[in-house]
Amino acid sequence: MKDIKTTRSICPECLKALDATIYENGGKVFIKKTCPEHGAFEELYWSDYDQYMRADKFGYVGDGMENPHTEKKHGCPYDCGICPEHKSHTALAIIDVTNRCNLKCPVCFANASAAGYVYEPTAEQIRGMLENLHNNKPVPATALQFSGGEPTIRNELFDFIKMAKEIGFKHVEVNTNGVRIASDPEYAKKLKEAGVSTIYLQFDGLTSDVYKFIRGLDLLETKMKALENMRKAGYDSVVLVVTLVKGVNDMQLGDIIKFAAKNFDLIRCVNVQPVSLCGRLPPQEREKMRITIPDFMSLVEKQTDGDIKVSDFYPVPVVVPVSKAVGEIKGKRYVEFTAHQHCGMATFVFIENGKMTPITRYGNIEKFVGTLNQVYLDAQKGNKSKAKLRLVGSARHIKFNFLRKYVLKVLMDGDYSSLGDFARSALMVSSMHFMDPYNFDLERVQRCVIHYAVPDGRIIPFCTMNSIHRAEVEKKLGIPLKEWKEQHKVEISQPQ
Repeated sequence: MKDIKTTRSICPECLKALDATIYENGGKVFIKKTCPEHGAFEELYWSDYDQYMRADKFGYVGDGMENPHTEKKHGCPYDCGICPEHKSHTALAIIDVTNRCNLKCPVCFANASAAGYVYEPTAEQIRGMLENLHNNKPVPATALQFSGGEPTIRNELFDFIKMAKEIGFKHVEVNTNGVRIASDPEYAKKLKEAGVSTIYLQFDGLTSDVYKFIRGLDLLETKMKALENMRKAGYDSVVLVVTLVKGVNDMQLGDIIKFAAKNFDLIRCVNVQPVSLCGRLPPQEREKMRITIPDFMSLVEKQTDGDIKVSDFYPVPVVVPVSKAVGEIKGKRYVEFTAHQHCGMATFVFIENGKMTPITRYGNIEKFVGTLNQVYLDAQKGNKSKAKLRLVGSARHIKFNFLRKYVLKVLMDGDYSSLGDFARSALMVSSMHFMDPYNFDLERVQRCVIHYAVPDGRIIPFCTMNSIHRAEVEKKLGIPLKEWKEQHKVEISQPQ
């Protein structure tokens, strides 16, 4: 056993901030902390120490926001808003348009039935949140997700999408269970016509039993019908979002990725989210359910027969040198994915004649980003001619002409369109492990790039929103469930 570093965490019982230690034991990484009132807690952090250390090499600390919206008063994680302690700007913004839903999933942390309140911002409040996000400095938020609850319950969703595009959001996605899209082909068309860029589709597996366990009922045919309706409506950007539960659907990862590859005309990404463990759970129960990013990578390698290997995955901030280099040459600031290196891992996979080939087989990722670091330094020193030559020269680390074409376009143009072209050329396979109070690490929180906007002007990092602030936000800004039902004369789970 050896200590790796100290950090800060929270007590899973009272949510009080505590000193914590991240340490290695038996080839795995754990986090431990002690609350004076509720005792000691130890939790698995990453299940593979070697992969933890490999990811650690790619850490990149951002410079935060120039216009934080709250002051430092009580310390992290209580001043979220975003406060001056936060070290990353918004890469993906989220607005919950409702916490009502047409399902009652056992694993959900954001539904009205559980909260006891209906939280449903008005159109005016949503406009205020959009404008607030777009006024972020030094980089305005340009990628947005409408979420919930189930956002398709709001009939005004089309108006919200149009509003976001008018304000300047280039990428607008809808996070949905697919129930309404599956039942109404015209609805899928109308979403696309409104300007939606991507559908972020809850998709936990390829068998009925998975949905019965995670969602409480068999939704397999619903998912397939939703995909069919989106294909007919002309979509070419769907993300399959997998809530990964140990012993429930972890044996289906390979099949889900192969399914995505077969439907590559429609599906652009498989994003796997290991389940967050909320509520009071004894250590034995947590151990049964806990699954981490290295588990995900190992399972993918095994279940794809090595077509995608553990070594093909890299942490999110590996792409920061691309933004820095292109931005310095062009004299502008781009979104920088300065998420913590242990928040997520991803790779891109090219589909050729049904075979999956990861991007790492076509290029040396580490040499490529190393060259772009030099491009940034050259440009920063004022030597832009040298920087541009080195930028073009970075393509020598890419062997595949097809890929080189897309990468050079991104580097030279640096616009949303060129990024979109690259994204449509490959299937992204990724995992983001959102934290819960047991594995909570404030160092990760402070570098979060996925932020919720709320009507009172705050912008709140994802994991603090769902572990700490959600109940307070919904209670303050929502309507008690009983009162809402009386006003609307309808069951909370029925769409309006």
